[in-house]
Amino acid sequence: MKVPLVKWAGGKRQLLKRLNGRLPQSWGTYFEPFVGGGALLVDLHNQGKIKTAVISDLNSELINFYRVVQRKPEELIEELKDPLFQNTPESFREVKAGFNEIIGTNKNAVRRAAFLIYLNKHGFNGLWRVNSWGKYNVPFGSHAKRNIPSDQSILNFHAMLSRVTILNKDFEAVVKNARKNDLVYFDPPYQPISKTARFTGYNPDGFKFEDQERLAKVFGRLSDRGVLVMLSNSRIQVIEDLYEGFTIREVEAKRFINCNGQRRKGIFEIIVTNY
Repeated sequence: MKVPLVKWAGGKRQLLKRLNGRLPQSWGTYFEPFVGGGALLVDLHNQGKIKTAVISDLNSELINFYRVVQRKPEELIEELKDPLFQNTPESFREVKAGFNEIIGTNKNAVRRAAFLIYLNKHGFNGLWRVNSWGKYNVPFGSHAKRNIPSDQSILNFHAMLSRVTILNKDFEAVVKNARKNDLVYFDPPYQPISKTARFTGYNPDGFKFEDQERLAKVFGRLSDRGVLVMLSNSRIQVIEDLYEGFTIREVEAKRFINCNGQRRKGIFEIIVTNY
């Protein structure tokens, strides 16, 4: 059984049952251009439904992590044995400072991957956030215990990625070669449901409404080519309008970014399909 290695804001673990209920009977290659933590990818692999897959994300550090797991799992396992990786504010500050010295570079790929997984597991709420200079700026999460993936979980994920092509490209480029009866799942940064709900810290440029409009056009072009397409997003009128004519289903979910647990309440999202 494979499990996601990272916790990612907007992750789909809680919606897997609903997403599975909206999947087609079969497909060719699976594409996920906004892979994040890869919850649906992992779930489909566990069900034996992944033949080949193409995943991508604009977060270059996340993609570096996946590539290291795919190509150098033993080196990553060894790197994570560094005694620096402790569940303390002091260790967190030191790792965070070290990460920000090499973030966004092509240097020390394995070290960067180890830094990312440690920070993801020990930062506040598994959040990824960067400032305008592209530096990671999430605070320590005060978790009850140290949390580093086991050697076996890394090796299991490595085995899964043997069937996966990993890209670091814009979503439009990722699905350029998708063919009839392939399956594309789009899980973009959600359109904010209010002016105060905006969260665009996944990368320094954010994800603007113009990107949502472009995504809807790509969705339509893929549909015209016979590609099977599924998308998740906020239940908000401007988004629903972009997918008029396609099948839209409403689902209830909780979002977990808010620091106040009392405000992590259920809201409605949509799943859009062209089938």
